[in-house]
Amino acid sequence: MLRNSENRFGTVTIILHWTIAVLILGLVLAGFVMRRIDIDPALQFSLYQWHKSFGFTALGLAALRTFWWFVEASPAAPPTLSPMELKAARATHLSLIALALIVPLAGWAVASASTLAIPSFYFNMIVVPHLPLPRSETSEAFWALAHAMLAYGMLGLVAIHAAAAIYHHFRRRDEVLVRMLRSGFVPRTAGTTSASGEDGTTVERKRT
Repeated sequence: MLRNSENRFGTVTIILHWTIAVLILGLVLAGFVMRRIDIDPALQFSLYQWHKSFGFTALGLAALRTFWWFVEASPAAPPTLSPMELKAARATHLSLIALALIVPLAGWAVASASTLAIPSFYFNMIVVPHLPLPRSETSEAFWALAHAMLAYGMLGLVAIHAAAAIYHHFRRRDEVLVRMLRSGFVPRTAGTTSASGEDGTTVERKRT
C-alpha cells in the first residue's frame, strides 16, 4: 500500500520518514567528527563534502516529504491519544518537517557565505551552486551558528519524538509506533482480542 489510508501510513510515508531520520542522525554525527581540530585535513575535507552531499539529499527528501504531507491525507489519530497529546504530536511533527528543510538550507548558506568559496560537490558528480549570499566572516559565522543551533534543536525534538513513540509502544501498548513500521498494519479495535483458529489464522473476537 503506497498511500496513506484512514487508519494507517502508506509505504511512501514510512520510507520517507525513516530515511530522513537516518540521514539526520548521520549528519549530526558527521558534524561532530569533522569539526575536530586534530583530524587529518584531507579527511576533514572529504567529510565536509560527504556531509554536504548527504545534506543536499536530506533537503531534497524533506522537500518531497513536505509536498507529500500537503497532498496526502493523514491517518486518523489513535483513539488512545488525549486532546493535549494530539496537539503536542501535531506541533512536534510540524516543527520536525520545518526543521528538516531549514537545517540543510542553513548549512547550504554556510558554504555559500564562506570566504574560502569552496565548491560543493554532490557525491563528486555535479557542482551545486552557492546561494546568492554575501561572503564574509561575519555572515559565515552567523549561518554556522544558526545551522548548529537549529540542528541541536532538531536533534532534541527527534529524541522527544522517539521517546514518546517508545512510551506509547511499551507503556500504553497502542499502535502509535507500530503503524509507522509497516504499512500493512491493521490497528486492533477496542474490545477485541486475537486468537488462533484451527487452520492457524488469526481471528479477532469481541470481548464479553
